[in-house]
Order: sequence, then C-alpha cells, then structure tokens
Amino acid sequence: MEGAEKGIQHLFSDRSGGLILSDWVAHGLEFIAVSLIILFAVFLLIVVLFFIIDVSQHKNAVRRNYPVLGRFRYLFIRAGEFFRQYFFAMDREEMPFNRAEREWVNRAANNTENTIPFGSTNNLSVPGTPIFVNCPFPTLEVDAVESLPMEIGGDCRKPYHATSFFNISAMSYGALSIPAIRALSSGAKLAGCWLNTGEGGLSPYHLEGVCDIVFQIGTAKYGVRDTHAKLSEDKLREISAHPEVKMFEIKLSQGAKPGKGGILPGAKVTQEIAKIRGIEAGKDSISPNRHPEIDSVTTLLDFIAHIREVTGKPVGFKAVVGSGDWLNTLCLEISERGIKSAPDFITIDGGDGGTGAAPMPLMDNVGLSLREALPMIADILMRHNLKGRIRLIASGKLITPADVAWALCAGADFINSARGYMFALGCIQAMKCNTNLCPTGVTSHNPRFQSGLNPQFKSVRVANYCRNIVHEVALIAHACGVREPRELRRVHVRIVGGERFSKAMHEPEASIDPFSVDRNT
Repeated sequence: MEGAEKGIQHLFSDRSGGLILSDWVAHGLEFIAVSLIILFAVFLLIVVLFFIIDVSQHKNAVRRNYPVLGRFRYLFIRAGEFFRQYFFAMDREEMPFNRAEREWVNRAANNTENTIPFGSTNNLSVPGTPIFVNCPFPTLEVDAVESLPMEIGGDCRKPYHATSFFNISAMSYGALSIPAIRALSSGAKLAGCWLNTGEGGLSPYHLEGVCDIVFQIGTAKYGVRDTHAKLSEDKLREISAHPEVKMFEIKLSQGAKPGKGGILPGAKVTQEIAKIRGIEAGKDSISPNRHPEIDSVTTLLDFIAHIREVTGKPVGFKAVVGSGDWLNTLCLEISERGIKSAPDFITIDGGDGGTGAAPMPLMDNVGLSLREALPMIADILMRHNLKGRIRLIASGKLITPADVAWALCAGADFINSARGYMFALGCIQAMKCNTNLCPTGVTSHNPRFQSGLNPQFKSVRVANYCRNIVHEVALIAHACGVREPRELRRVHVRIVGGERFSKAMHEPEASIDPFSVDRNT
C-alpha cells in the first residue's frame, strides 16, 4: 500500500516536489476563463454594434423599436419553414404538398411497402375531393391488361407511339442541376416514359439516358434561336435530328406564372447554361411573356404547321387556361382549315402549378386550376369532334395515384408531373429553388449541394416512382371494374361538393360524353 501511494505521488510530482497535474489543471482553467471572457467581450461588442445599427436605421420599425431582439423575428420566420414540416404540421396540413403525399412518393421511389395502417387521414368531406366509384364486381387479375402505347401525331412524317401515360413534365437544365437531369434521363429510360426538356434547351445530360424526349420551345426560343432571338430553322433541324427527340411543345404559358415568361436568376446562369441557351452568363434569364410570332389562334396554327413541316414530328402547345373561349375559336379555325391543321396535342397546365421562381400575384390568383380547366377543355374538344385527333395532356400538382386516376377520368390521355419526380430525386420541399441553395442539390448548381445527389441511385428512384404510380392507378381502375387505366371515365369518379356530399362527375354535362371516342385510335 505504501508503495502505491509513493507511485501516485511520483505521478503527480516533479523532481522538486511540485505538483505537475495541479499546475496543468490551473493553467487549463485559466485558459478557459480567458477564452470565455474574450468570447463574451466579442459577443457584447456584436450586440452593441447591432444595437447601434438597429436604433439608427429608419427602414425597419421592429428592429428600431426592439433593437437586436427584433432580429430574431426573421430568424424564426426562416427556421419555421424547416421546423413546421417536422414538428408542428399534421400529415394533411402542409402546402403545397403535405407530408402524407410526400411520404407516399418517397415509399414509391424506394419501391418499399406502400400500405398504411389503422385508417385514412384524408378528409373525404373537403369540397373537390375525388371519390372513385368502386364496382361490386371488381376486375380480376387474370382479366387485367396493360395500357397500350398511344399514337400522337398520326398525320406527321414521324408519329410518336408513347408507351407510358405518366411522364416527366417540363423542367429546364438551369432550373435543375446536372445530376438531377442525368437522373431523370436515365430514370425515364428505365421506366419507359418521356422527359420534357423545359424551355431551357436540350443539354447533353438530357441525352445521356437515351430516353424519349419532348423538346419545349419557350418564348425565348432557347436552344433553337438565332442571333436575333428568332426561331432558327437550322437549329430546329439539328435538334430534330436526335432520334431521342420525339415531339415539340410550344410553351404559351405555364402554371404559377401565366402571362409571364420563364425566370432563371443570374446566380444559376452558369457558362454552360448560357451557351446552351444562347445568352450571357451570370445575368437573369427572363423570357418574353409570349411568342412575338403568335398573337392569335391563326398565327398559332401557322407556327405549329411550320415546326411540324421542318421537323416532321408531332407538335403541340402548352397553356394555362383562363377561359375556354379562345379554344373554341381555335377549334373553329381548325374546322375551316381541315383536321390535319390541328395541333397533335395540347398540354393543359393548372394555374395552381409550380415553378422555381414566379411573382406571387400570378402564382396565387391567375389561371384556372387543373381541376376546373381539364374537364372543360376535354368537353370543348369533344364538341368539335377533335378529342380523337388532339391528345390531351394534364399537368399541375398531380403526384399521387388518385390525382392521376382523376385526370384520366376527366379526359386526359397523358399526365405530366414535375414535383412528383422532384420528390423522387430527393426534394424535401425546402422552398429554396430560386436561391441556388437547394439543400438536396436538385435545383442548385453549387458543387457542395450537388455532391449529395447520385444520378445512378436517383435514376432508380425515378423509375420506381413512375412504375408504382402506373401500378396503383391500375389498382383504382380494377376497383372501378375496368381492365386498365385508360378505360376510366367520368362515371367512375364522384366529386365532393360544397354541401360535403359527392356528385357524379359526369352529371353536370350528362348530354356530353367526351370519351365516346376510342383513345387508342
């Protein structure tokens, strides 16, 4: 015992008998104390500095009346976007997409079990909610069939036979990052669906996956414009020469900003993006609010005919609808010119659609929602006997099987989704699309954020999401007693009204059957 005590004393003592450990502890405590004093002094200096700045400024009343403390208001506002979705919002409360919807997409993209326990959290009494009419004798699996490819542009030199009714909507390279476009391209190939380029032009990354591509011609003609920002026939032929490019879509307007051209903040306009678009790097890329060549239904049909003649491929247009009057006029013009003058497809985008950057007044209050516009346009085409000639594509907040099944019932031949596929890529609805600070790298060109998005892995999630949508829409179709999704009609869905009771979707216009034509002809 005595030897042990001497050993411990030797450990704590130097040769002169001083206590080494005690000195070390004392010096350590002294260092910590000095550091804390310095940190407190710096903190106090910053507080005083902010106090002086806040008291002396006149632009912000909160900060002037509550110096320093008033700054926390803005901190909490920004932090609230993050914390709400995890701690405070219920499954069905968030906007624009709630947790239940995002989690369904995530499970579908992971190809994991996509069932839920206990009972639905969906409030079936909310006006506008679709309720599908189940059949007492649902379709057996042995009687179910897969949806056949549908022809688009039968009168073109190179018609397109589209295999999937659920496809990737317009998202430009620029709005989306390189790894995001790569993942979408490869995923579209795996799933057998098409990928719309958006108005930003055709990049090498769109072509990497060798998927079917719809090239969108925006109002700025990015990718197919000459030095005067006019449509270049040579560049149009160059784009059309790619076998992957199957169709051309003329963008008249889009959801979230009808009446306003595309907006890509200068922070996201890299040298490569500028080269593809034919613009200057580092400056805001703002498209005109309409095509200068198109000012009426007459010039619209002329423009469609010109592109179809140059490319030989199907041509249609995309628009947000505020009224059906101009489409009635368009159909009358087609009747005068002949059926071959009709666009090969029309993409209807809802005024409640999304985008990377848009003015709030346009996003909130301009353009009909897809729920109202889609049935109306389907009826107009049927009245003019054009439903079998012009394919109808629905786009705008359709990310779940119920959304897609409703659109098929309402009259759509195809459904495009942007944000559903963004969630499949890993989007967490951080609402940073316009800042180049997207934390998942989906919409950021910062290498730091992009490093988290692996195109090889995410392409599989994209394909899984598409396949599972198609599979579960088929489940709804079979429950309604039909063999496959394209056989869904308005009689198969009821819509909850203002009195919280549902009404058959076909009842308001029972004299019109927009689906009496065979969609596969």
